[in-house]
Amino acid sequence: MTIKEYVKVRKEEIKDQVSKMARPPFLVIVQINEDAGSNAYVHGKLKDAEELGVKAELIKLPLDVSEAEALRTIERLNRDKSVDGFIVQMPLPQQIDENKIKLAINPNKDVDGFHPLSKLSPCTPKGIMNYLHHENIAILGKNAVVLGRSNIVGKPMAHLLLKESANVTVLHSKTTREDKEFYISHADIIVVAIGKKGFLDHSFTYKSDAVVIDVGITRDESGLHGDAVTDLPVKMQTPVPGGVGLLTRLALFENLLEIVGQ
Repeated sequence: MTIKEYVKVRKEEIKDQVSKMARPPFLVIVQINEDAGSNAYVHGKLKDAEELGVKAELIKLPLDVSEAEALRTIERLNRDKSVDGFIVQMPLPQQIDENKIKLAINPNKDVDGFHPLSKLSPCTPKGIMNYLHHENIAILGKNAVVLGRSNIVGKPMAHLLLKESANVTVLHSKTTREDKEFYISHADIIVVAIGKKGFLDHSFTYKSDAVVIDVGITRDESGLHGDAVTDLPVKMQTPVPGGVGLLTRLALFENLLEIVGQ
């Protein structure tokens, strides 16, 4: 099943679940940027909420807002009992400390799953794992390579794969080309999240039954591109666009329903 088909099926299931609730869950999105990617992503989340019957509100703060004012907004949402969960859309302006923002969010309302005390997984790794399970991709004992070590994707992705007893190797900018070639050639599952257009290409060797999950997204004059070229000789490769971004958006609402059910 393609990601688009899978997301469509899951959305119908979530919509049905929401329709049986005493009241619709309430999600708030706080945005403090004019980043084109963020704007598209926020628009997508609001559209998803409408489709699913979830109440959603966007709070846009000015780009020159002070850190203190941003933290006051978070504190107000923490205290507001009508708000089930909220997210602060990244990136943030340079006058605001990203870690302070993440730590200020009540872990019980942290739909993104970024707070260290949150019981939820970050949306992108969670969405990827759910899709791998749905497609019956074997994880236990398999060689998994994660390219990238960000706190949002790389590290939590490695953690979730480890939890399911994969042999996990994290590769990054300081890994030698020789080592990258070795680990990629032995990988059953490759998750690439480095933001470099077409980094995974035909200069690497792949197992024919490998699965490539392409998280990266680069925008240029010719459109959107992933971290992998489109025709790798593998069993399965997720597309860009129309791939992991849809899984991430879906996982946000799965996390929201988990919060409501706690």
